[in-house]
Amino acid sequence: MSGDRGNKAGRMVAWMPNGVTSLSLVCGFVAIVLSGDLMSPGAFGLSRLELCWILIGSAAVFDFLDGLTARLLHATSAIGKELDSLCDLVSFGVAPAVMLYHVIRVFRPEWGEWIAWMSVMIAVCGALRLAKFNVDTRQTSSFIGLPIPANAIFWIGYMAFLVSSDLAGELLSVAVIAVVSLLMVSELPMFSFKIKGGFKMDMPNISRIVLIISAILLVIFWGVEGFMWTIAVYVSLSIINVLCRASADTAKK
Repeated sequence: MSGDRGNKAGRMVAWMPNGVTSLSLVCGFVAIVLSGDLMSPGAFGLSRLELCWILIGSAAVFDFLDGLTARLLHATSAIGKELDSLCDLVSFGVAPAVMLYHVIRVFRPEWGEWIAWMSVMIAVCGALRLAKFNVDTRQTSSFIGLPIPANAIFWIGYMAFLVSSDLAGELLSVAVIAVVSLLMVSELPMFSFKIKGGFKMDMPNISRIVLIISAILLVIFWGVEGFMWTIAVYVSLSIINVLCRASADTAKK
C-alpha cells in the first residue's frame, strides 16, 4: 500500500509543472474572451483591455515558473515540452493577435478593416516560430528569432501606444505587424537570460544588464508603452551582439 501511495505521490509531483503550464493557457484563454467586448466594464477599477494585459503578463510568469518547477522537482518530460509550446501559442500568439484585432476595430474604427485582419499574421508566425524552436538544436542556450513571449510583451506595449497616441497611423501599424511577426521566424540570433558557467562581463551578459535597466526605466517613464520599447531595445542589443561577434571572428582571421 505504501508503495502505491508513493507512486501516486510521484505522479502528482511529475504533473505539477504541467499544471503550472496549464495556468498560462487559462490566462490566455480568458484574455481572448475579455477582448471580445472591450467596451464593457472591467473589474477592480481596471478596463477590460488592462485586464487582458495583466492576464498576458500573468501567463508569462506561469511560463517562467513551469520550467523552474520542472527543474526543482526533476520532473521534465516530453509531454511537458509539447504542452508548453501549445500553451505558448495560445497565450503569446493567438491571444495578442485577437486582442490587437479588437483594439484596432474598437479604437481605430476609421482604419480599413483589412488592417485589423492582418493581426492573424502574429498567430501564424507564432505557430511557425514554436514549431521551428521544437526541432532546432541550435536554440539550447540562446534563440534564433524573436521568442514568442517577447512578441506578446511587445504587443501589450504597442496596444497601449495605439490607444493613446496619434502617431500610431495605418501604415506604421501595418509595417510593425509585418516586421515583428517576421522577426519570430527570422534567423536573427537573440540572447536569452540563461547564464551558464558563472557570470562574466562578456557582451551577452552586458546586454542582459543593459536590457534589465532599460526595461525598468522605460516602464517608469512610459508606462505600459515602455514594454514595446523594451522589446525594441532587446532586438537592437541582439543585433549589436551579432555585429560584435562577426567583428571578433573577422579579427581572428
